[in-house]
Amino acid sequence: MLVFALIAVMAFVVAAVPYGICLLCLSVLRLDPTDPPESSFEPTVSVVLPTHNEASIVRTRLRNIRDLDYPPEKLEVVVVDSSTDETANLVRSFFEGTDDLSLVLVQESSRRGVAAAVNEAISAASGEVILRTDCDSRLAPDVVRRGVRHLSNPNVGGVTGRQAEFLAESGVERDYRGLLTELQLLENRVDSVFIVHGPCFMFRREEFEPLPHDTLADDTEIAVRLRRSGKRVAFDPEMKFAEAGTSGFFSRRNRKDRRAMGLLDLLARHRDAIGRYGLYGRIVLPLNAWMMWVAPWMMALGTVSTVLFALSFGPIGLSVPALIAVGFILGQSERLGPLQPLYPVVDSMVSLLVASYKLRREQDGVWDIDRSSREAFE
Repeated sequence: MLVFALIAVMAFVVAAVPYGICLLCLSVLRLDPTDPPESSFEPTVSVVLPTHNEASIVRTRLRNIRDLDYPPEKLEVVVVDSSTDETANLVRSFFEGTDDLSLVLVQESSRRGVAAAVNEAISAASGEVILRTDCDSRLAPDVVRRGVRHLSNPNVGGVTGRQAEFLAESGVERDYRGLLTELQLLENRVDSVFIVHGPCFMFRREEFEPLPHDTLADDTEIAVRLRRSGKRVAFDPEMKFAEAGTSGFFSRRNRKDRRAMGLLDLLARHRDAIGRYGLYGRIVLPLNAWMMWVAPWMMALGTVSTVLFALSFGPIGLSVPALIAVGFILGQSERLGPLQPLYPVVDSMVSLLVASYKLRREQDGVWDIDRSSREAFE
């Protein structure tokens, strides 16, 4: 039975390699982001907002957009709506009482997914710069001003921000986002970020190419395409936004699993970029592919091998799977003590394993509504 122990050790080592590389780089490189340069660049900006049955939160979201610190005559809001509720009527009524913002409302006859909605919105937009955002999120007032300062650099094709506020106070989500922020700071220092955030992502309209309708992670798909075109995608942790989060293992599955599906699908679509496009293809993409495609399966193999090795000692070996179960219970309730920061990594690996299985079925780019996220904004 020592073979199971050997397999477990080897699997855990392989799973840990990309994380070890990141930790080493974080300890060596200076990652303090520099402020974007001051610039007189003040382009027109189209705020792209896909909506589907958002009647309970859409007015709050529009008020947040109206309060952005940017000349209102240079802002337009492009709403692409596929709702069966009163969302479109509420959007119209909001703008009837607003003189300082312009509205472009595109109503879809059927729901086709976020990628199709983003295509429609950008086709209808007139702004030089696109701010792609979500209805169940909130932006800091200075997001647009900081974003256009980044985009004043012709080498920067896009910029994304950081989730700084966590509605519903999920410690698990906060820890996960903290780890992701460190990774994004590292990628930003090395070349260009891989993952961008749909609630806060800005790019030039002229550089957008329509997305396939079955795209599962439209925001990061755009970012990868920008880097393949020769432009960097920057990360600015001072471009802050708020989203909801939850710590429960099963309540996290809807959002986290679907996001994982999108990223795995994206890495598969752009696997030919590995090894190309400078350090992005030589370091950033391989590390993400290792973390998302290889590490979860190695972690699963190591866990199964550990359990089998433990069971070879008889009934006492049942304590190992019991401890694993207890770890999950304590982790989702944020009671793992000093080990708690590791739980989001394990949770994300579960999502990636589930996602790799679900991707075997045909996907159409349409997601189930995340009710818990909506409730946090109501």
